[in-house]
Amino acid sequence: MDRVKSSMQQVPNPIPKALIRRTGGANSLELEKENFERGQAVSINKAINTQEVAVKEKHARNILFKGAHTFWAAVNRLPLSSNAVLCWKFCHVFHKLLRDGHPNVIKDSMRNKADLSDMSRMWGHLSEGYGKLCSIYLKLLITKMEFHIKNPRFPGNLQMSNRQLDEAGENDVNNFFQLTVEMFDYLECELNLFLGVFSSLDMSRSVSVTAAGQCRLAPLIQVILDSSHLYDYTVKLLFKLHSCLPADTLQGHRDRFQEQFKKLKSLFYRSSNLQYFKRLIQIPQLPENPPNFLRASALSEHISPVVVIPAESSSPETEHMVDLVTEDLVDTDIPVHCTVSVFDDLFGTSAATDPFNFNNQNGMRKDDKDRLIEQLTREIQALREELESFRLESGRLCQALRGRVNELEAELAEQSHLRMQALGESEFLRAELDDLRRVKEDTEKEQRSLTEIERKAVANEQRYVKLKEKYTELVQSHADLLRKNAEVTRQMTVARAAQDEVDTVRREMQEKVKAAQEAAERQEQEQVEQLQELQRELISSRVELDTLKSTMASSQQLSSQLSTVESEKVELAGSLLKKEEELAGLGEELERVQSSLASERESGVKTAEALQNQLNEKESREQALERQLVAARWSTLQGAVEEAERIVQDSLAQLDDPAHISCTSSADYLASRCQASLDCMDRLHSARDGYLADNTGVSELVRAVTHLAHLVGDTIVQGSATSHMVPVEQADALSDSVKACGAEALALLGQMKDQESLATADSATLRAALDGILATAEKLRPRGLELQQGELGDLVEQEMAATSAAVESAAARIEDMLNKSRAVDTGVKMEVNERILASCTDLMQAIKELVLSSKDLQRDIVDSGRGAASMKEFYVKNSRWTEGLISASKAVGWGATVMVDAADLVVQGKGKYEELMVCSHEIAASTAQLVAASKVKADKDNANLGRLKLASKGVTQATAGVVASTKSGKSQIEEKDTMDFSSMTLTQIKRQEMDSQVSVLELETKLQKERERLGELRKKHYELAGVAEGWGEEDEGTG
Repeated sequence: MDRVKSSMQQVPNPIPKALIRRTGGANSLELEKENFERGQAVSINKAINTQEVAVKEKHARNILFKGAHTFWAAVNRLPLSSNAVLCWKFCHVFHKLLRDGHPNVIKDSMRNKADLSDMSRMWGHLSEGYGKLCSIYLKLLITKMEFHIKNPRFPGNLQMSNRQLDEAGENDVNNFFQLTVEMFDYLECELNLFLGVFSSLDMSRSVSVTAAGQCRLAPLIQVILDSSHLYDYTVKLLFKLHSCLPADTLQGHRDRFQEQFKKLKSLFYRSSNLQYFKRLIQIPQLPENPPNFLRASALSEHISPVVVIPAESSSPETEHMVDLVTEDLVDTDIPVHCTVSVFDDLFGTSAATDPFNFNNQNGMRKDDKDRLIEQLTREIQALREELESFRLESGRLCQALRGRVNELEAELAEQSHLRMQALGESEFLRAELDDLRRVKEDTEKEQRSLTEIERKAVANEQRYVKLKEKYTELVQSHADLLRKNAEVTRQMTVARAAQDEVDTVRREMQEKVKAAQEAAERQEQEQVEQLQELQRELISSRVELDTLKSTMASSQQLSSQLSTVESEKVELAGSLLKKEEELAGLGEELERVQSSLASERESGVKTAEALQNQLNEKESREQALERQLVAARWSTLQGAVEEAERIVQDSLAQLDDPAHISCTSSADYLASRCQASLDCMDRLHSARDGYLADNTGVSELVRAVTHLAHLVGDTIVQGSATSHMVPVEQADALSDSVKACGAEALALLGQMKDQESLATADSATLRAALDGILATAEKLRPRGLELQQGELGDLVEQEMAATSAAVESAAARIEDMLNKSRAVDTGVKMEVNERILASCTDLMQAIKELVLSSKDLQRDIVDSGRGAASMKEFYVKNSRWTEGLISASKAVGWGATVMVDAADLVVQGKGKYEELMVCSHEIAASTAQLVAASKVKADKDNANLGRLKLASKGVTQATAGVVASTKSGKSQIEEKDTMDFSSMTLTQIKRQEMDSQVSVLELETKLQKERERLGELRKKHYELAGVAEGWGEEDEGTG
């Protein structure tokens, strides 16, 4: 209360007269309103004062209006422009009011936007202290109001669901793009305030426990709440934009997000370490690296940052206790013992305990009463400290319990939401079924309309062909007119020359000149009329040409509409088929559930009858129980056998399903399933013998039956999927084998359903069928390079040696070519050849270093992994890795030889620069393959592995040098070829322009075809390499 009184004395006229003086306040409603406004004004002045202490949460919480008129009526009387601390605390309270107040607060406060802008500019002239902070804070508040006015769907506290965020953009990518820019600006203002506050504090001291430090840090709680939401929404909007727009278009957005992410992560980390925030708010930590927007699946890895604020108790007693604890932890009011410390500093410690030296005066000592008083005083002090620690501990425990309650409530709400969501999904499926039926009817209607459109399209196509022929004729006539126009122009030039010649002899033959002049004028007039006629014909031809172009455009538009309708038809048919499959699956699931419920009801009725018989007939209870137990065991076994039959039948039914045709599998996986089925048959045989010996072991037999059914069904499905990957003859044989296996499994299960034939059930036929499938799978396994075990280890050394020899030979050939080029070429060509061959030499040296490093690393791998085995045995044991090394070595040697041949042709002037660049890229890819194959089994701390990585970087840099020198040499050679247009006429230039356009179209068509061909070649190369080396055999399953 002393603080409030002092602050109200320092601020002139704190309560507006409009809020205090009321005329005609006779009725109770006006009196109640007046008391409310007076209480609000008192809360405002308690929260906004000139004392450099943090605004208390309870004062700020009381200032909540349905509008901002009362707030501004009280604030406009405060000297915000003359006191920086007062303005700072006003900004804090106003920020909280914008976040937690009524939505009308933002609208009512916009009329004061100009005043806030002027105040921000005024405080901006100060370079330090609260003045600079007030300027930054006012800019943030103005930006917040403008953002919410432009985007009214966003509430003041920025809490929105994903659906509301999508609605805010109205499903328009332009709106999402603009909204992301505005959020970047908003978050930039928040970060500026964050940085301004931290830069104004001396972080080397514990500023968060001082009154001045808390006054500056308190508004950052609102900033942390806003920043966490803005960061979350920005990430989601950027993922949405990357799904609609090219990555290059959003490069600026990504750069700006990276910068803001680093700042926000650093500020959150620094804030979480401050003692002041640890009690008031739980600050989230951002991930180590920013999200990768170029990968759409990264959105599922994004975790929205959640700021947790401990809930506050509503009871006055608890609130008073928390306030006491808060004052002890946060307030910096000088405690009582501080006066004692000051007294000690002035007069010494002995003066504080015995100020007048009564104990030592005249040699007198303390009596028993004084010692008792001192003892009681110490005990009281100890009890006070213990009470204080108890209060602190109780406050901390209250906060922890409130946080735990909030977490439990959130979990309960989430579970309720999931339950409601499941119910909603079931209703949605029913509604979707009805929609599919309606869509089916609409599709039939569209099919009929599509037939009509196709008929019209055929007619339009015929009309288009006729128009195209007419257009060709017009183009030809236009060219003829252009030639006639050139001839007339030439004739006019000759006429003018003749007229000049007549003028020179005019004095000698005046009469003849006049006659010739009149004849020339008549001729010129006729030529002009002829030229005008030609121009009119040219204009009419252009009009017809424009008409034909517009007709062609309309025909093309109709064709595009037809293609759009066809694509929509295909999509609707696909979605209809998918929904019918889902509906069939749901129907089957419902039938299974109903059958299980019926069986459970039947067993329940039987159990009730048995219990009733036991109560009525006590003398036969043991026999009835035994019979019931035997029947229940047999019923359980029968149920398991029936379920196993359904599993096998379902697997056999999948073989005839058209959707199963696209499924594929590998022979290795099929062999593993067959072996597991054979092992399970042994388990079934032992379990059946145990059940026949003692019927109490029915549970083991039930588990064996169900497990065998699952394995056999999986073998059938995988066998059919594997048959899709093999030749037709082997596929038919494998399909027949799996069908026979299914029939034998059903026969065995049928024998086990009968109690009499259970003991004589023969599983030999099923075992024979599985053995046949296993043998077929073994035959279908890929054989790799088909090498003998003794040859594989030797082949690695041979290929590595051959690669080194190829690289050495390539380097020698390049040196020889360089010498020949210096002897033959001169000028620019010699300079270009030297630069290209020098870069090729550097590349060969880098490849040589890479091969040597790879050899050393392979030697370390073999020495560390072979144990007591020999090197060849290690290569044979790791045959897949060995084959990868061999393939990579071959690729490197072949690439070096091809690149030298290409360089030789380029130096001789017979080759292409592009071929040399392609060879360089191919060598870089081959060396990358060799590096990957070499280091896949290496230890990450191996020294030779580090050398290999450095050599790989050297190869990459050398490849870039070859490409750069080749491009530079190509540009130097091609700079000489310049065109001379000085001797060309307008008609010739136009003709060459048309020829150039034709060439451009032909080259573009050829480029598109070559790109498609390149894609097919790469695809086929990958397939052949996979078949040759057995890639992915261990990872394949059913498709």
